[in-house]
Amino acid sequence: MDYRPVKSAERAIRLLEVLAASPELLTLPELQERLGYPRSSLYALVRTLRDLGWIESDSTGSAFGIGPDALSSGTAYLDRDPATTYVAKALDALSREVEHAAHYARRDGSSVLYLASHDYDDGVYCAYQVGRRRPAHMTALGKALLAELTPAEVDELLPQRLTAATEHTVTDRRQLHRQLDLARDRGWAMEREEGVLGIACVATVVSYRIPATDAMSCTLPVEVADEPAELAKVTDALIDHARRLERTLRAEGIR
Repeated sequence: MDYRPVKSAERAIRLLEVLAASPELLTLPELQERLGYPRSSLYALVRTLRDLGWIESDSTGSAFGIGPDALSSGTAYLDRDPATTYVAKALDALSREVEHAAHYARRDGSSVLYLASHDYDDGVYCAYQVGRRRPAHMTALGKALLAELTPAEVDELLPQRLTAATEHTVTDRRQLHRQLDLARDRGWAMEREEGVLGIACVATVVSYRIPATDAMSCTLPVEVADEPAELAKVTDALIDHARRLERTLRAEGIR
């Protein structure tokens, strides 16, 4: 049977994705510019999703953002994942040991989806909140997971043009592949100010699935990451806690 996408469903999802990716409310003209939908169709779609709770508007009704029902559906993904309880405990233990924030993400295509975070008051603010997506090529979590693939698989997976978040983001494929080779050799990946200025991140995979889909990381100030002894302490602890977590998940039969 031939498959044809349902246009109305596709448009609704694309609209929600645009709203979810925007830190600010968007007006109908702004949404139309980004999506290219006919104005009348877009208005009807926005109104329907607003009435259903998936979109909310400002007090004037002229600007729109993601609604509370989207959050409920998003948390349902975490609620049905049996790994999350163990992940939360692992991040807490790791963060306490290294005294830095810890994160957990899953690769979804060419992006990583943040599933859990544990903040630490070390002066580092990281905007990688649960539910956020980031391009895999610019995060340590993503690099660790990309390193599980062959170079050919990486090239096929990533978009032709690699976007940049800062002037330090690696967008050259040859340089990215060198980073991935290094990650394969040492068992952990690193990015330095590729996503957020002033912040470095180290990550390693949690191999309870084959191939690995998940990874955990620590974020730290770049000046701390530049201290070899401190970096070694963090990466050693990170790998230790990741291996403990994957053993626990396997023992619990979680795949």
